[in-house]
Amino acid sequence: MGKKKAKSAEQKAQKLAKQSKKASKGEKKNKTKAATLNADSDADDDVDLDAVLAAYAEEQAKFLKVTEQLCAPPGPRSASTLTASPSNRNELFLFGGEYHDGTTASFYNDLFIYLIDRGGNTGGIYVSGGEFSSPKQNQFYHYHDFWHLDTDTREWTKLEPRGKGKSPPARSGHRMTYFKNYIILFGGFQDTSQQTKYLNDTWIYDCKENTWNEMKLPPAAQKPDPRSSFSFLPHESGAVLYGGYSRVKAIATSGKQSKGGGPLVRNVLKPMVHQDTWFLRITPPATDAPSGTAPSLRWERRKRPANAPNPPRAGATMSFHKGRGVTFGGVHDVEESEEGIDSEFFNDMFIWNIDRNRFFPLILRRPKTGAKKQAQVSRRDRGKADEEELLRNLAALETNGTISTIEELKLNSHDDSNDESEPTKKDYPVRFEMPHPRFNAQLTVQDDVLYMFGGTFEKKDVEITFSDLYAVDLGKLDGVKELYHVEPVNWNVATQDSDEEMDEDEDDEDSEMDTDEENDDAMSVDAPSTAPTEVTAPPAEPEMATETEPETSAAQDSRPFPRPFESLRDFYARTSEDWQRIVLESKNASGGHSIKELRKAAFEQAEERWWDCREEIRNLEDEQEAAGIGEIVNMADRATESGGARRR
Repeated sequence: MGKKKAKSAEQKAQKLAKQSKKASKGEKKNKTKAATLNADSDADDDVDLDAVLAAYAEEQAKFLKVTEQLCAPPGPRSASTLTASPSNRNELFLFGGEYHDGTTASFYNDLFIYLIDRGGNTGGIYVSGGEFSSPKQNQFYHYHDFWHLDTDTREWTKLEPRGKGKSPPARSGHRMTYFKNYIILFGGFQDTSQQTKYLNDTWIYDCKENTWNEMKLPPAAQKPDPRSSFSFLPHESGAVLYGGYSRVKAIATSGKQSKGGGPLVRNVLKPMVHQDTWFLRITPPATDAPSGTAPSLRWERRKRPANAPNPPRAGATMSFHKGRGVTFGGVHDVEESEEGIDSEFFNDMFIWNIDRNRFFPLILRRPKTGAKKQAQVSRRDRGKADEEELLRNLAALETNGTISTIEELKLNSHDDSNDESEPTKKDYPVRFEMPHPRFNAQLTVQDDVLYMFGGTFEKKDVEITFSDLYAVDLGKLDGVKELYHVEPVNWNVATQDSDEEMDEDEDDEDSEMDTDEENDDAMSVDAPSTAPTEVTAPPAEPEMATETEPETSAAQDSRPFPRPFESLRDFYARTSEDWQRIVLESKNASGGHSIKELRKAAFEQAEERWWDCREEIRNLEDEQEAAGIGEIVNMADRATESGGARRR
């Protein structure tokens, strides 16, 4: 009996050895394929993407430990993901992206963390889908996997949602946002090299139940048209969608004759920049609903936003901030000629007020000069410190619930600050003009500061990818802080081409003038054109007939309205009783609430209102300063500055 066991164990060992040898050969084969791919990019059509991705997966599996080290800033890339850390207000996360040097494409799966300062909480980042291609971009691969990044440990976890086959199909160009404990995914496209299919399906992921659910609609139900590269932002009752890009079917005719004698007609795909807005209303399941019950979803068409950026543009990235969307850049295709498409690129910023569905331009404000400026800066700095103190008090109140504990925490915090010296902050150059025009820049907002990374700019056949990083204080708009900047490697090539093009245009103008003078008395006859002439006849776009939202002012709202030059702290101090009353009235139907909850909710509503009115208040401040009124100082500040004495 013992001999049989020994023989069986020996056979198992031999079998395992054979499997190991076979796996080793397979690994060697994959590495050889990957090496051949990098050494000979001309064989791009023969690349086995599955083998390349398998080789990447094997290499990635060797890294069992998360390592973090200081490094140089990330190189130029586009289509990466820039996200403010949900667990640390002083960190930004940059993941992945692609770079095209004019010949080949490179794709990344590295993770960079930009440290603004220090701090901590809880939370995570979710990544779904994406795109990979061969170096010559003749073959494409779309992912359908789902990952979670723990922002504290820096560890990635591949999520395996429950329910086989119940996950969004592979895609890229889609967008995701959040609502309570759900993640919503919409749209995107699938590229098979032969054709591009745009999508308009809606999926919702339950973070608690680890399940995906697809939104099923009746055929006649309204929903957004298929698209990619749109803006998708959270809302207290669901999510909002704006804009996007797709290609729609159209009819093109040319000067050539068909066999039947008529003009030659063919079907083409024309670019479409969407300008419509939609609201996704989400109703969570009842508290007594069975576990795993999906929320109910309904798409509602909104009017077109008032004062939308003009001309319409694609690749204008938008990030969420305090109930608003902040958008930057974009590209508008001007016309299509025999030489290609002429494009106009932008570098302006706008605020999209979601509830009022209205855009406001954001203009940088140069600091004022003289003693008046110094006094205003002093008061504003003090106001900023008061706001931060108020936020700390509310956070402590939310956690501990008593004012005495808050005072104790403040004292302890003060004592700790004496023990440790504050790190020296680096001074960065500040410019009073926006970064170079571009599209598909990466945006995120952390602690009321907008961060902009990278993006793409095109000059004829030259594609320039940026790797610079900038910051703009959305409250002050006092310039653009240049955190990192390096000139793109092909910047001089594009500049040289631009100079040569200008010289050619001047020569053409001189030549045309000479020709006009010589043929001034001659009669010209137009010859029949053989150049293709496209007549666009796409199907009627429902969004084209959508009514535009009328302009409304925040002052029309009956809730408290901020005054010019009034800080958030002063606004809340003046109107706190009003906000607490509003919260009480709104919560009467939902039962009791503690003082802690009441104060926290009141401040949150006041803060949202202050930012909601910010652009209109800023315009009032400009008007008053132009009239010589200047900043309004409240009497409490005046008393403090004069040692407490108040004159009457």
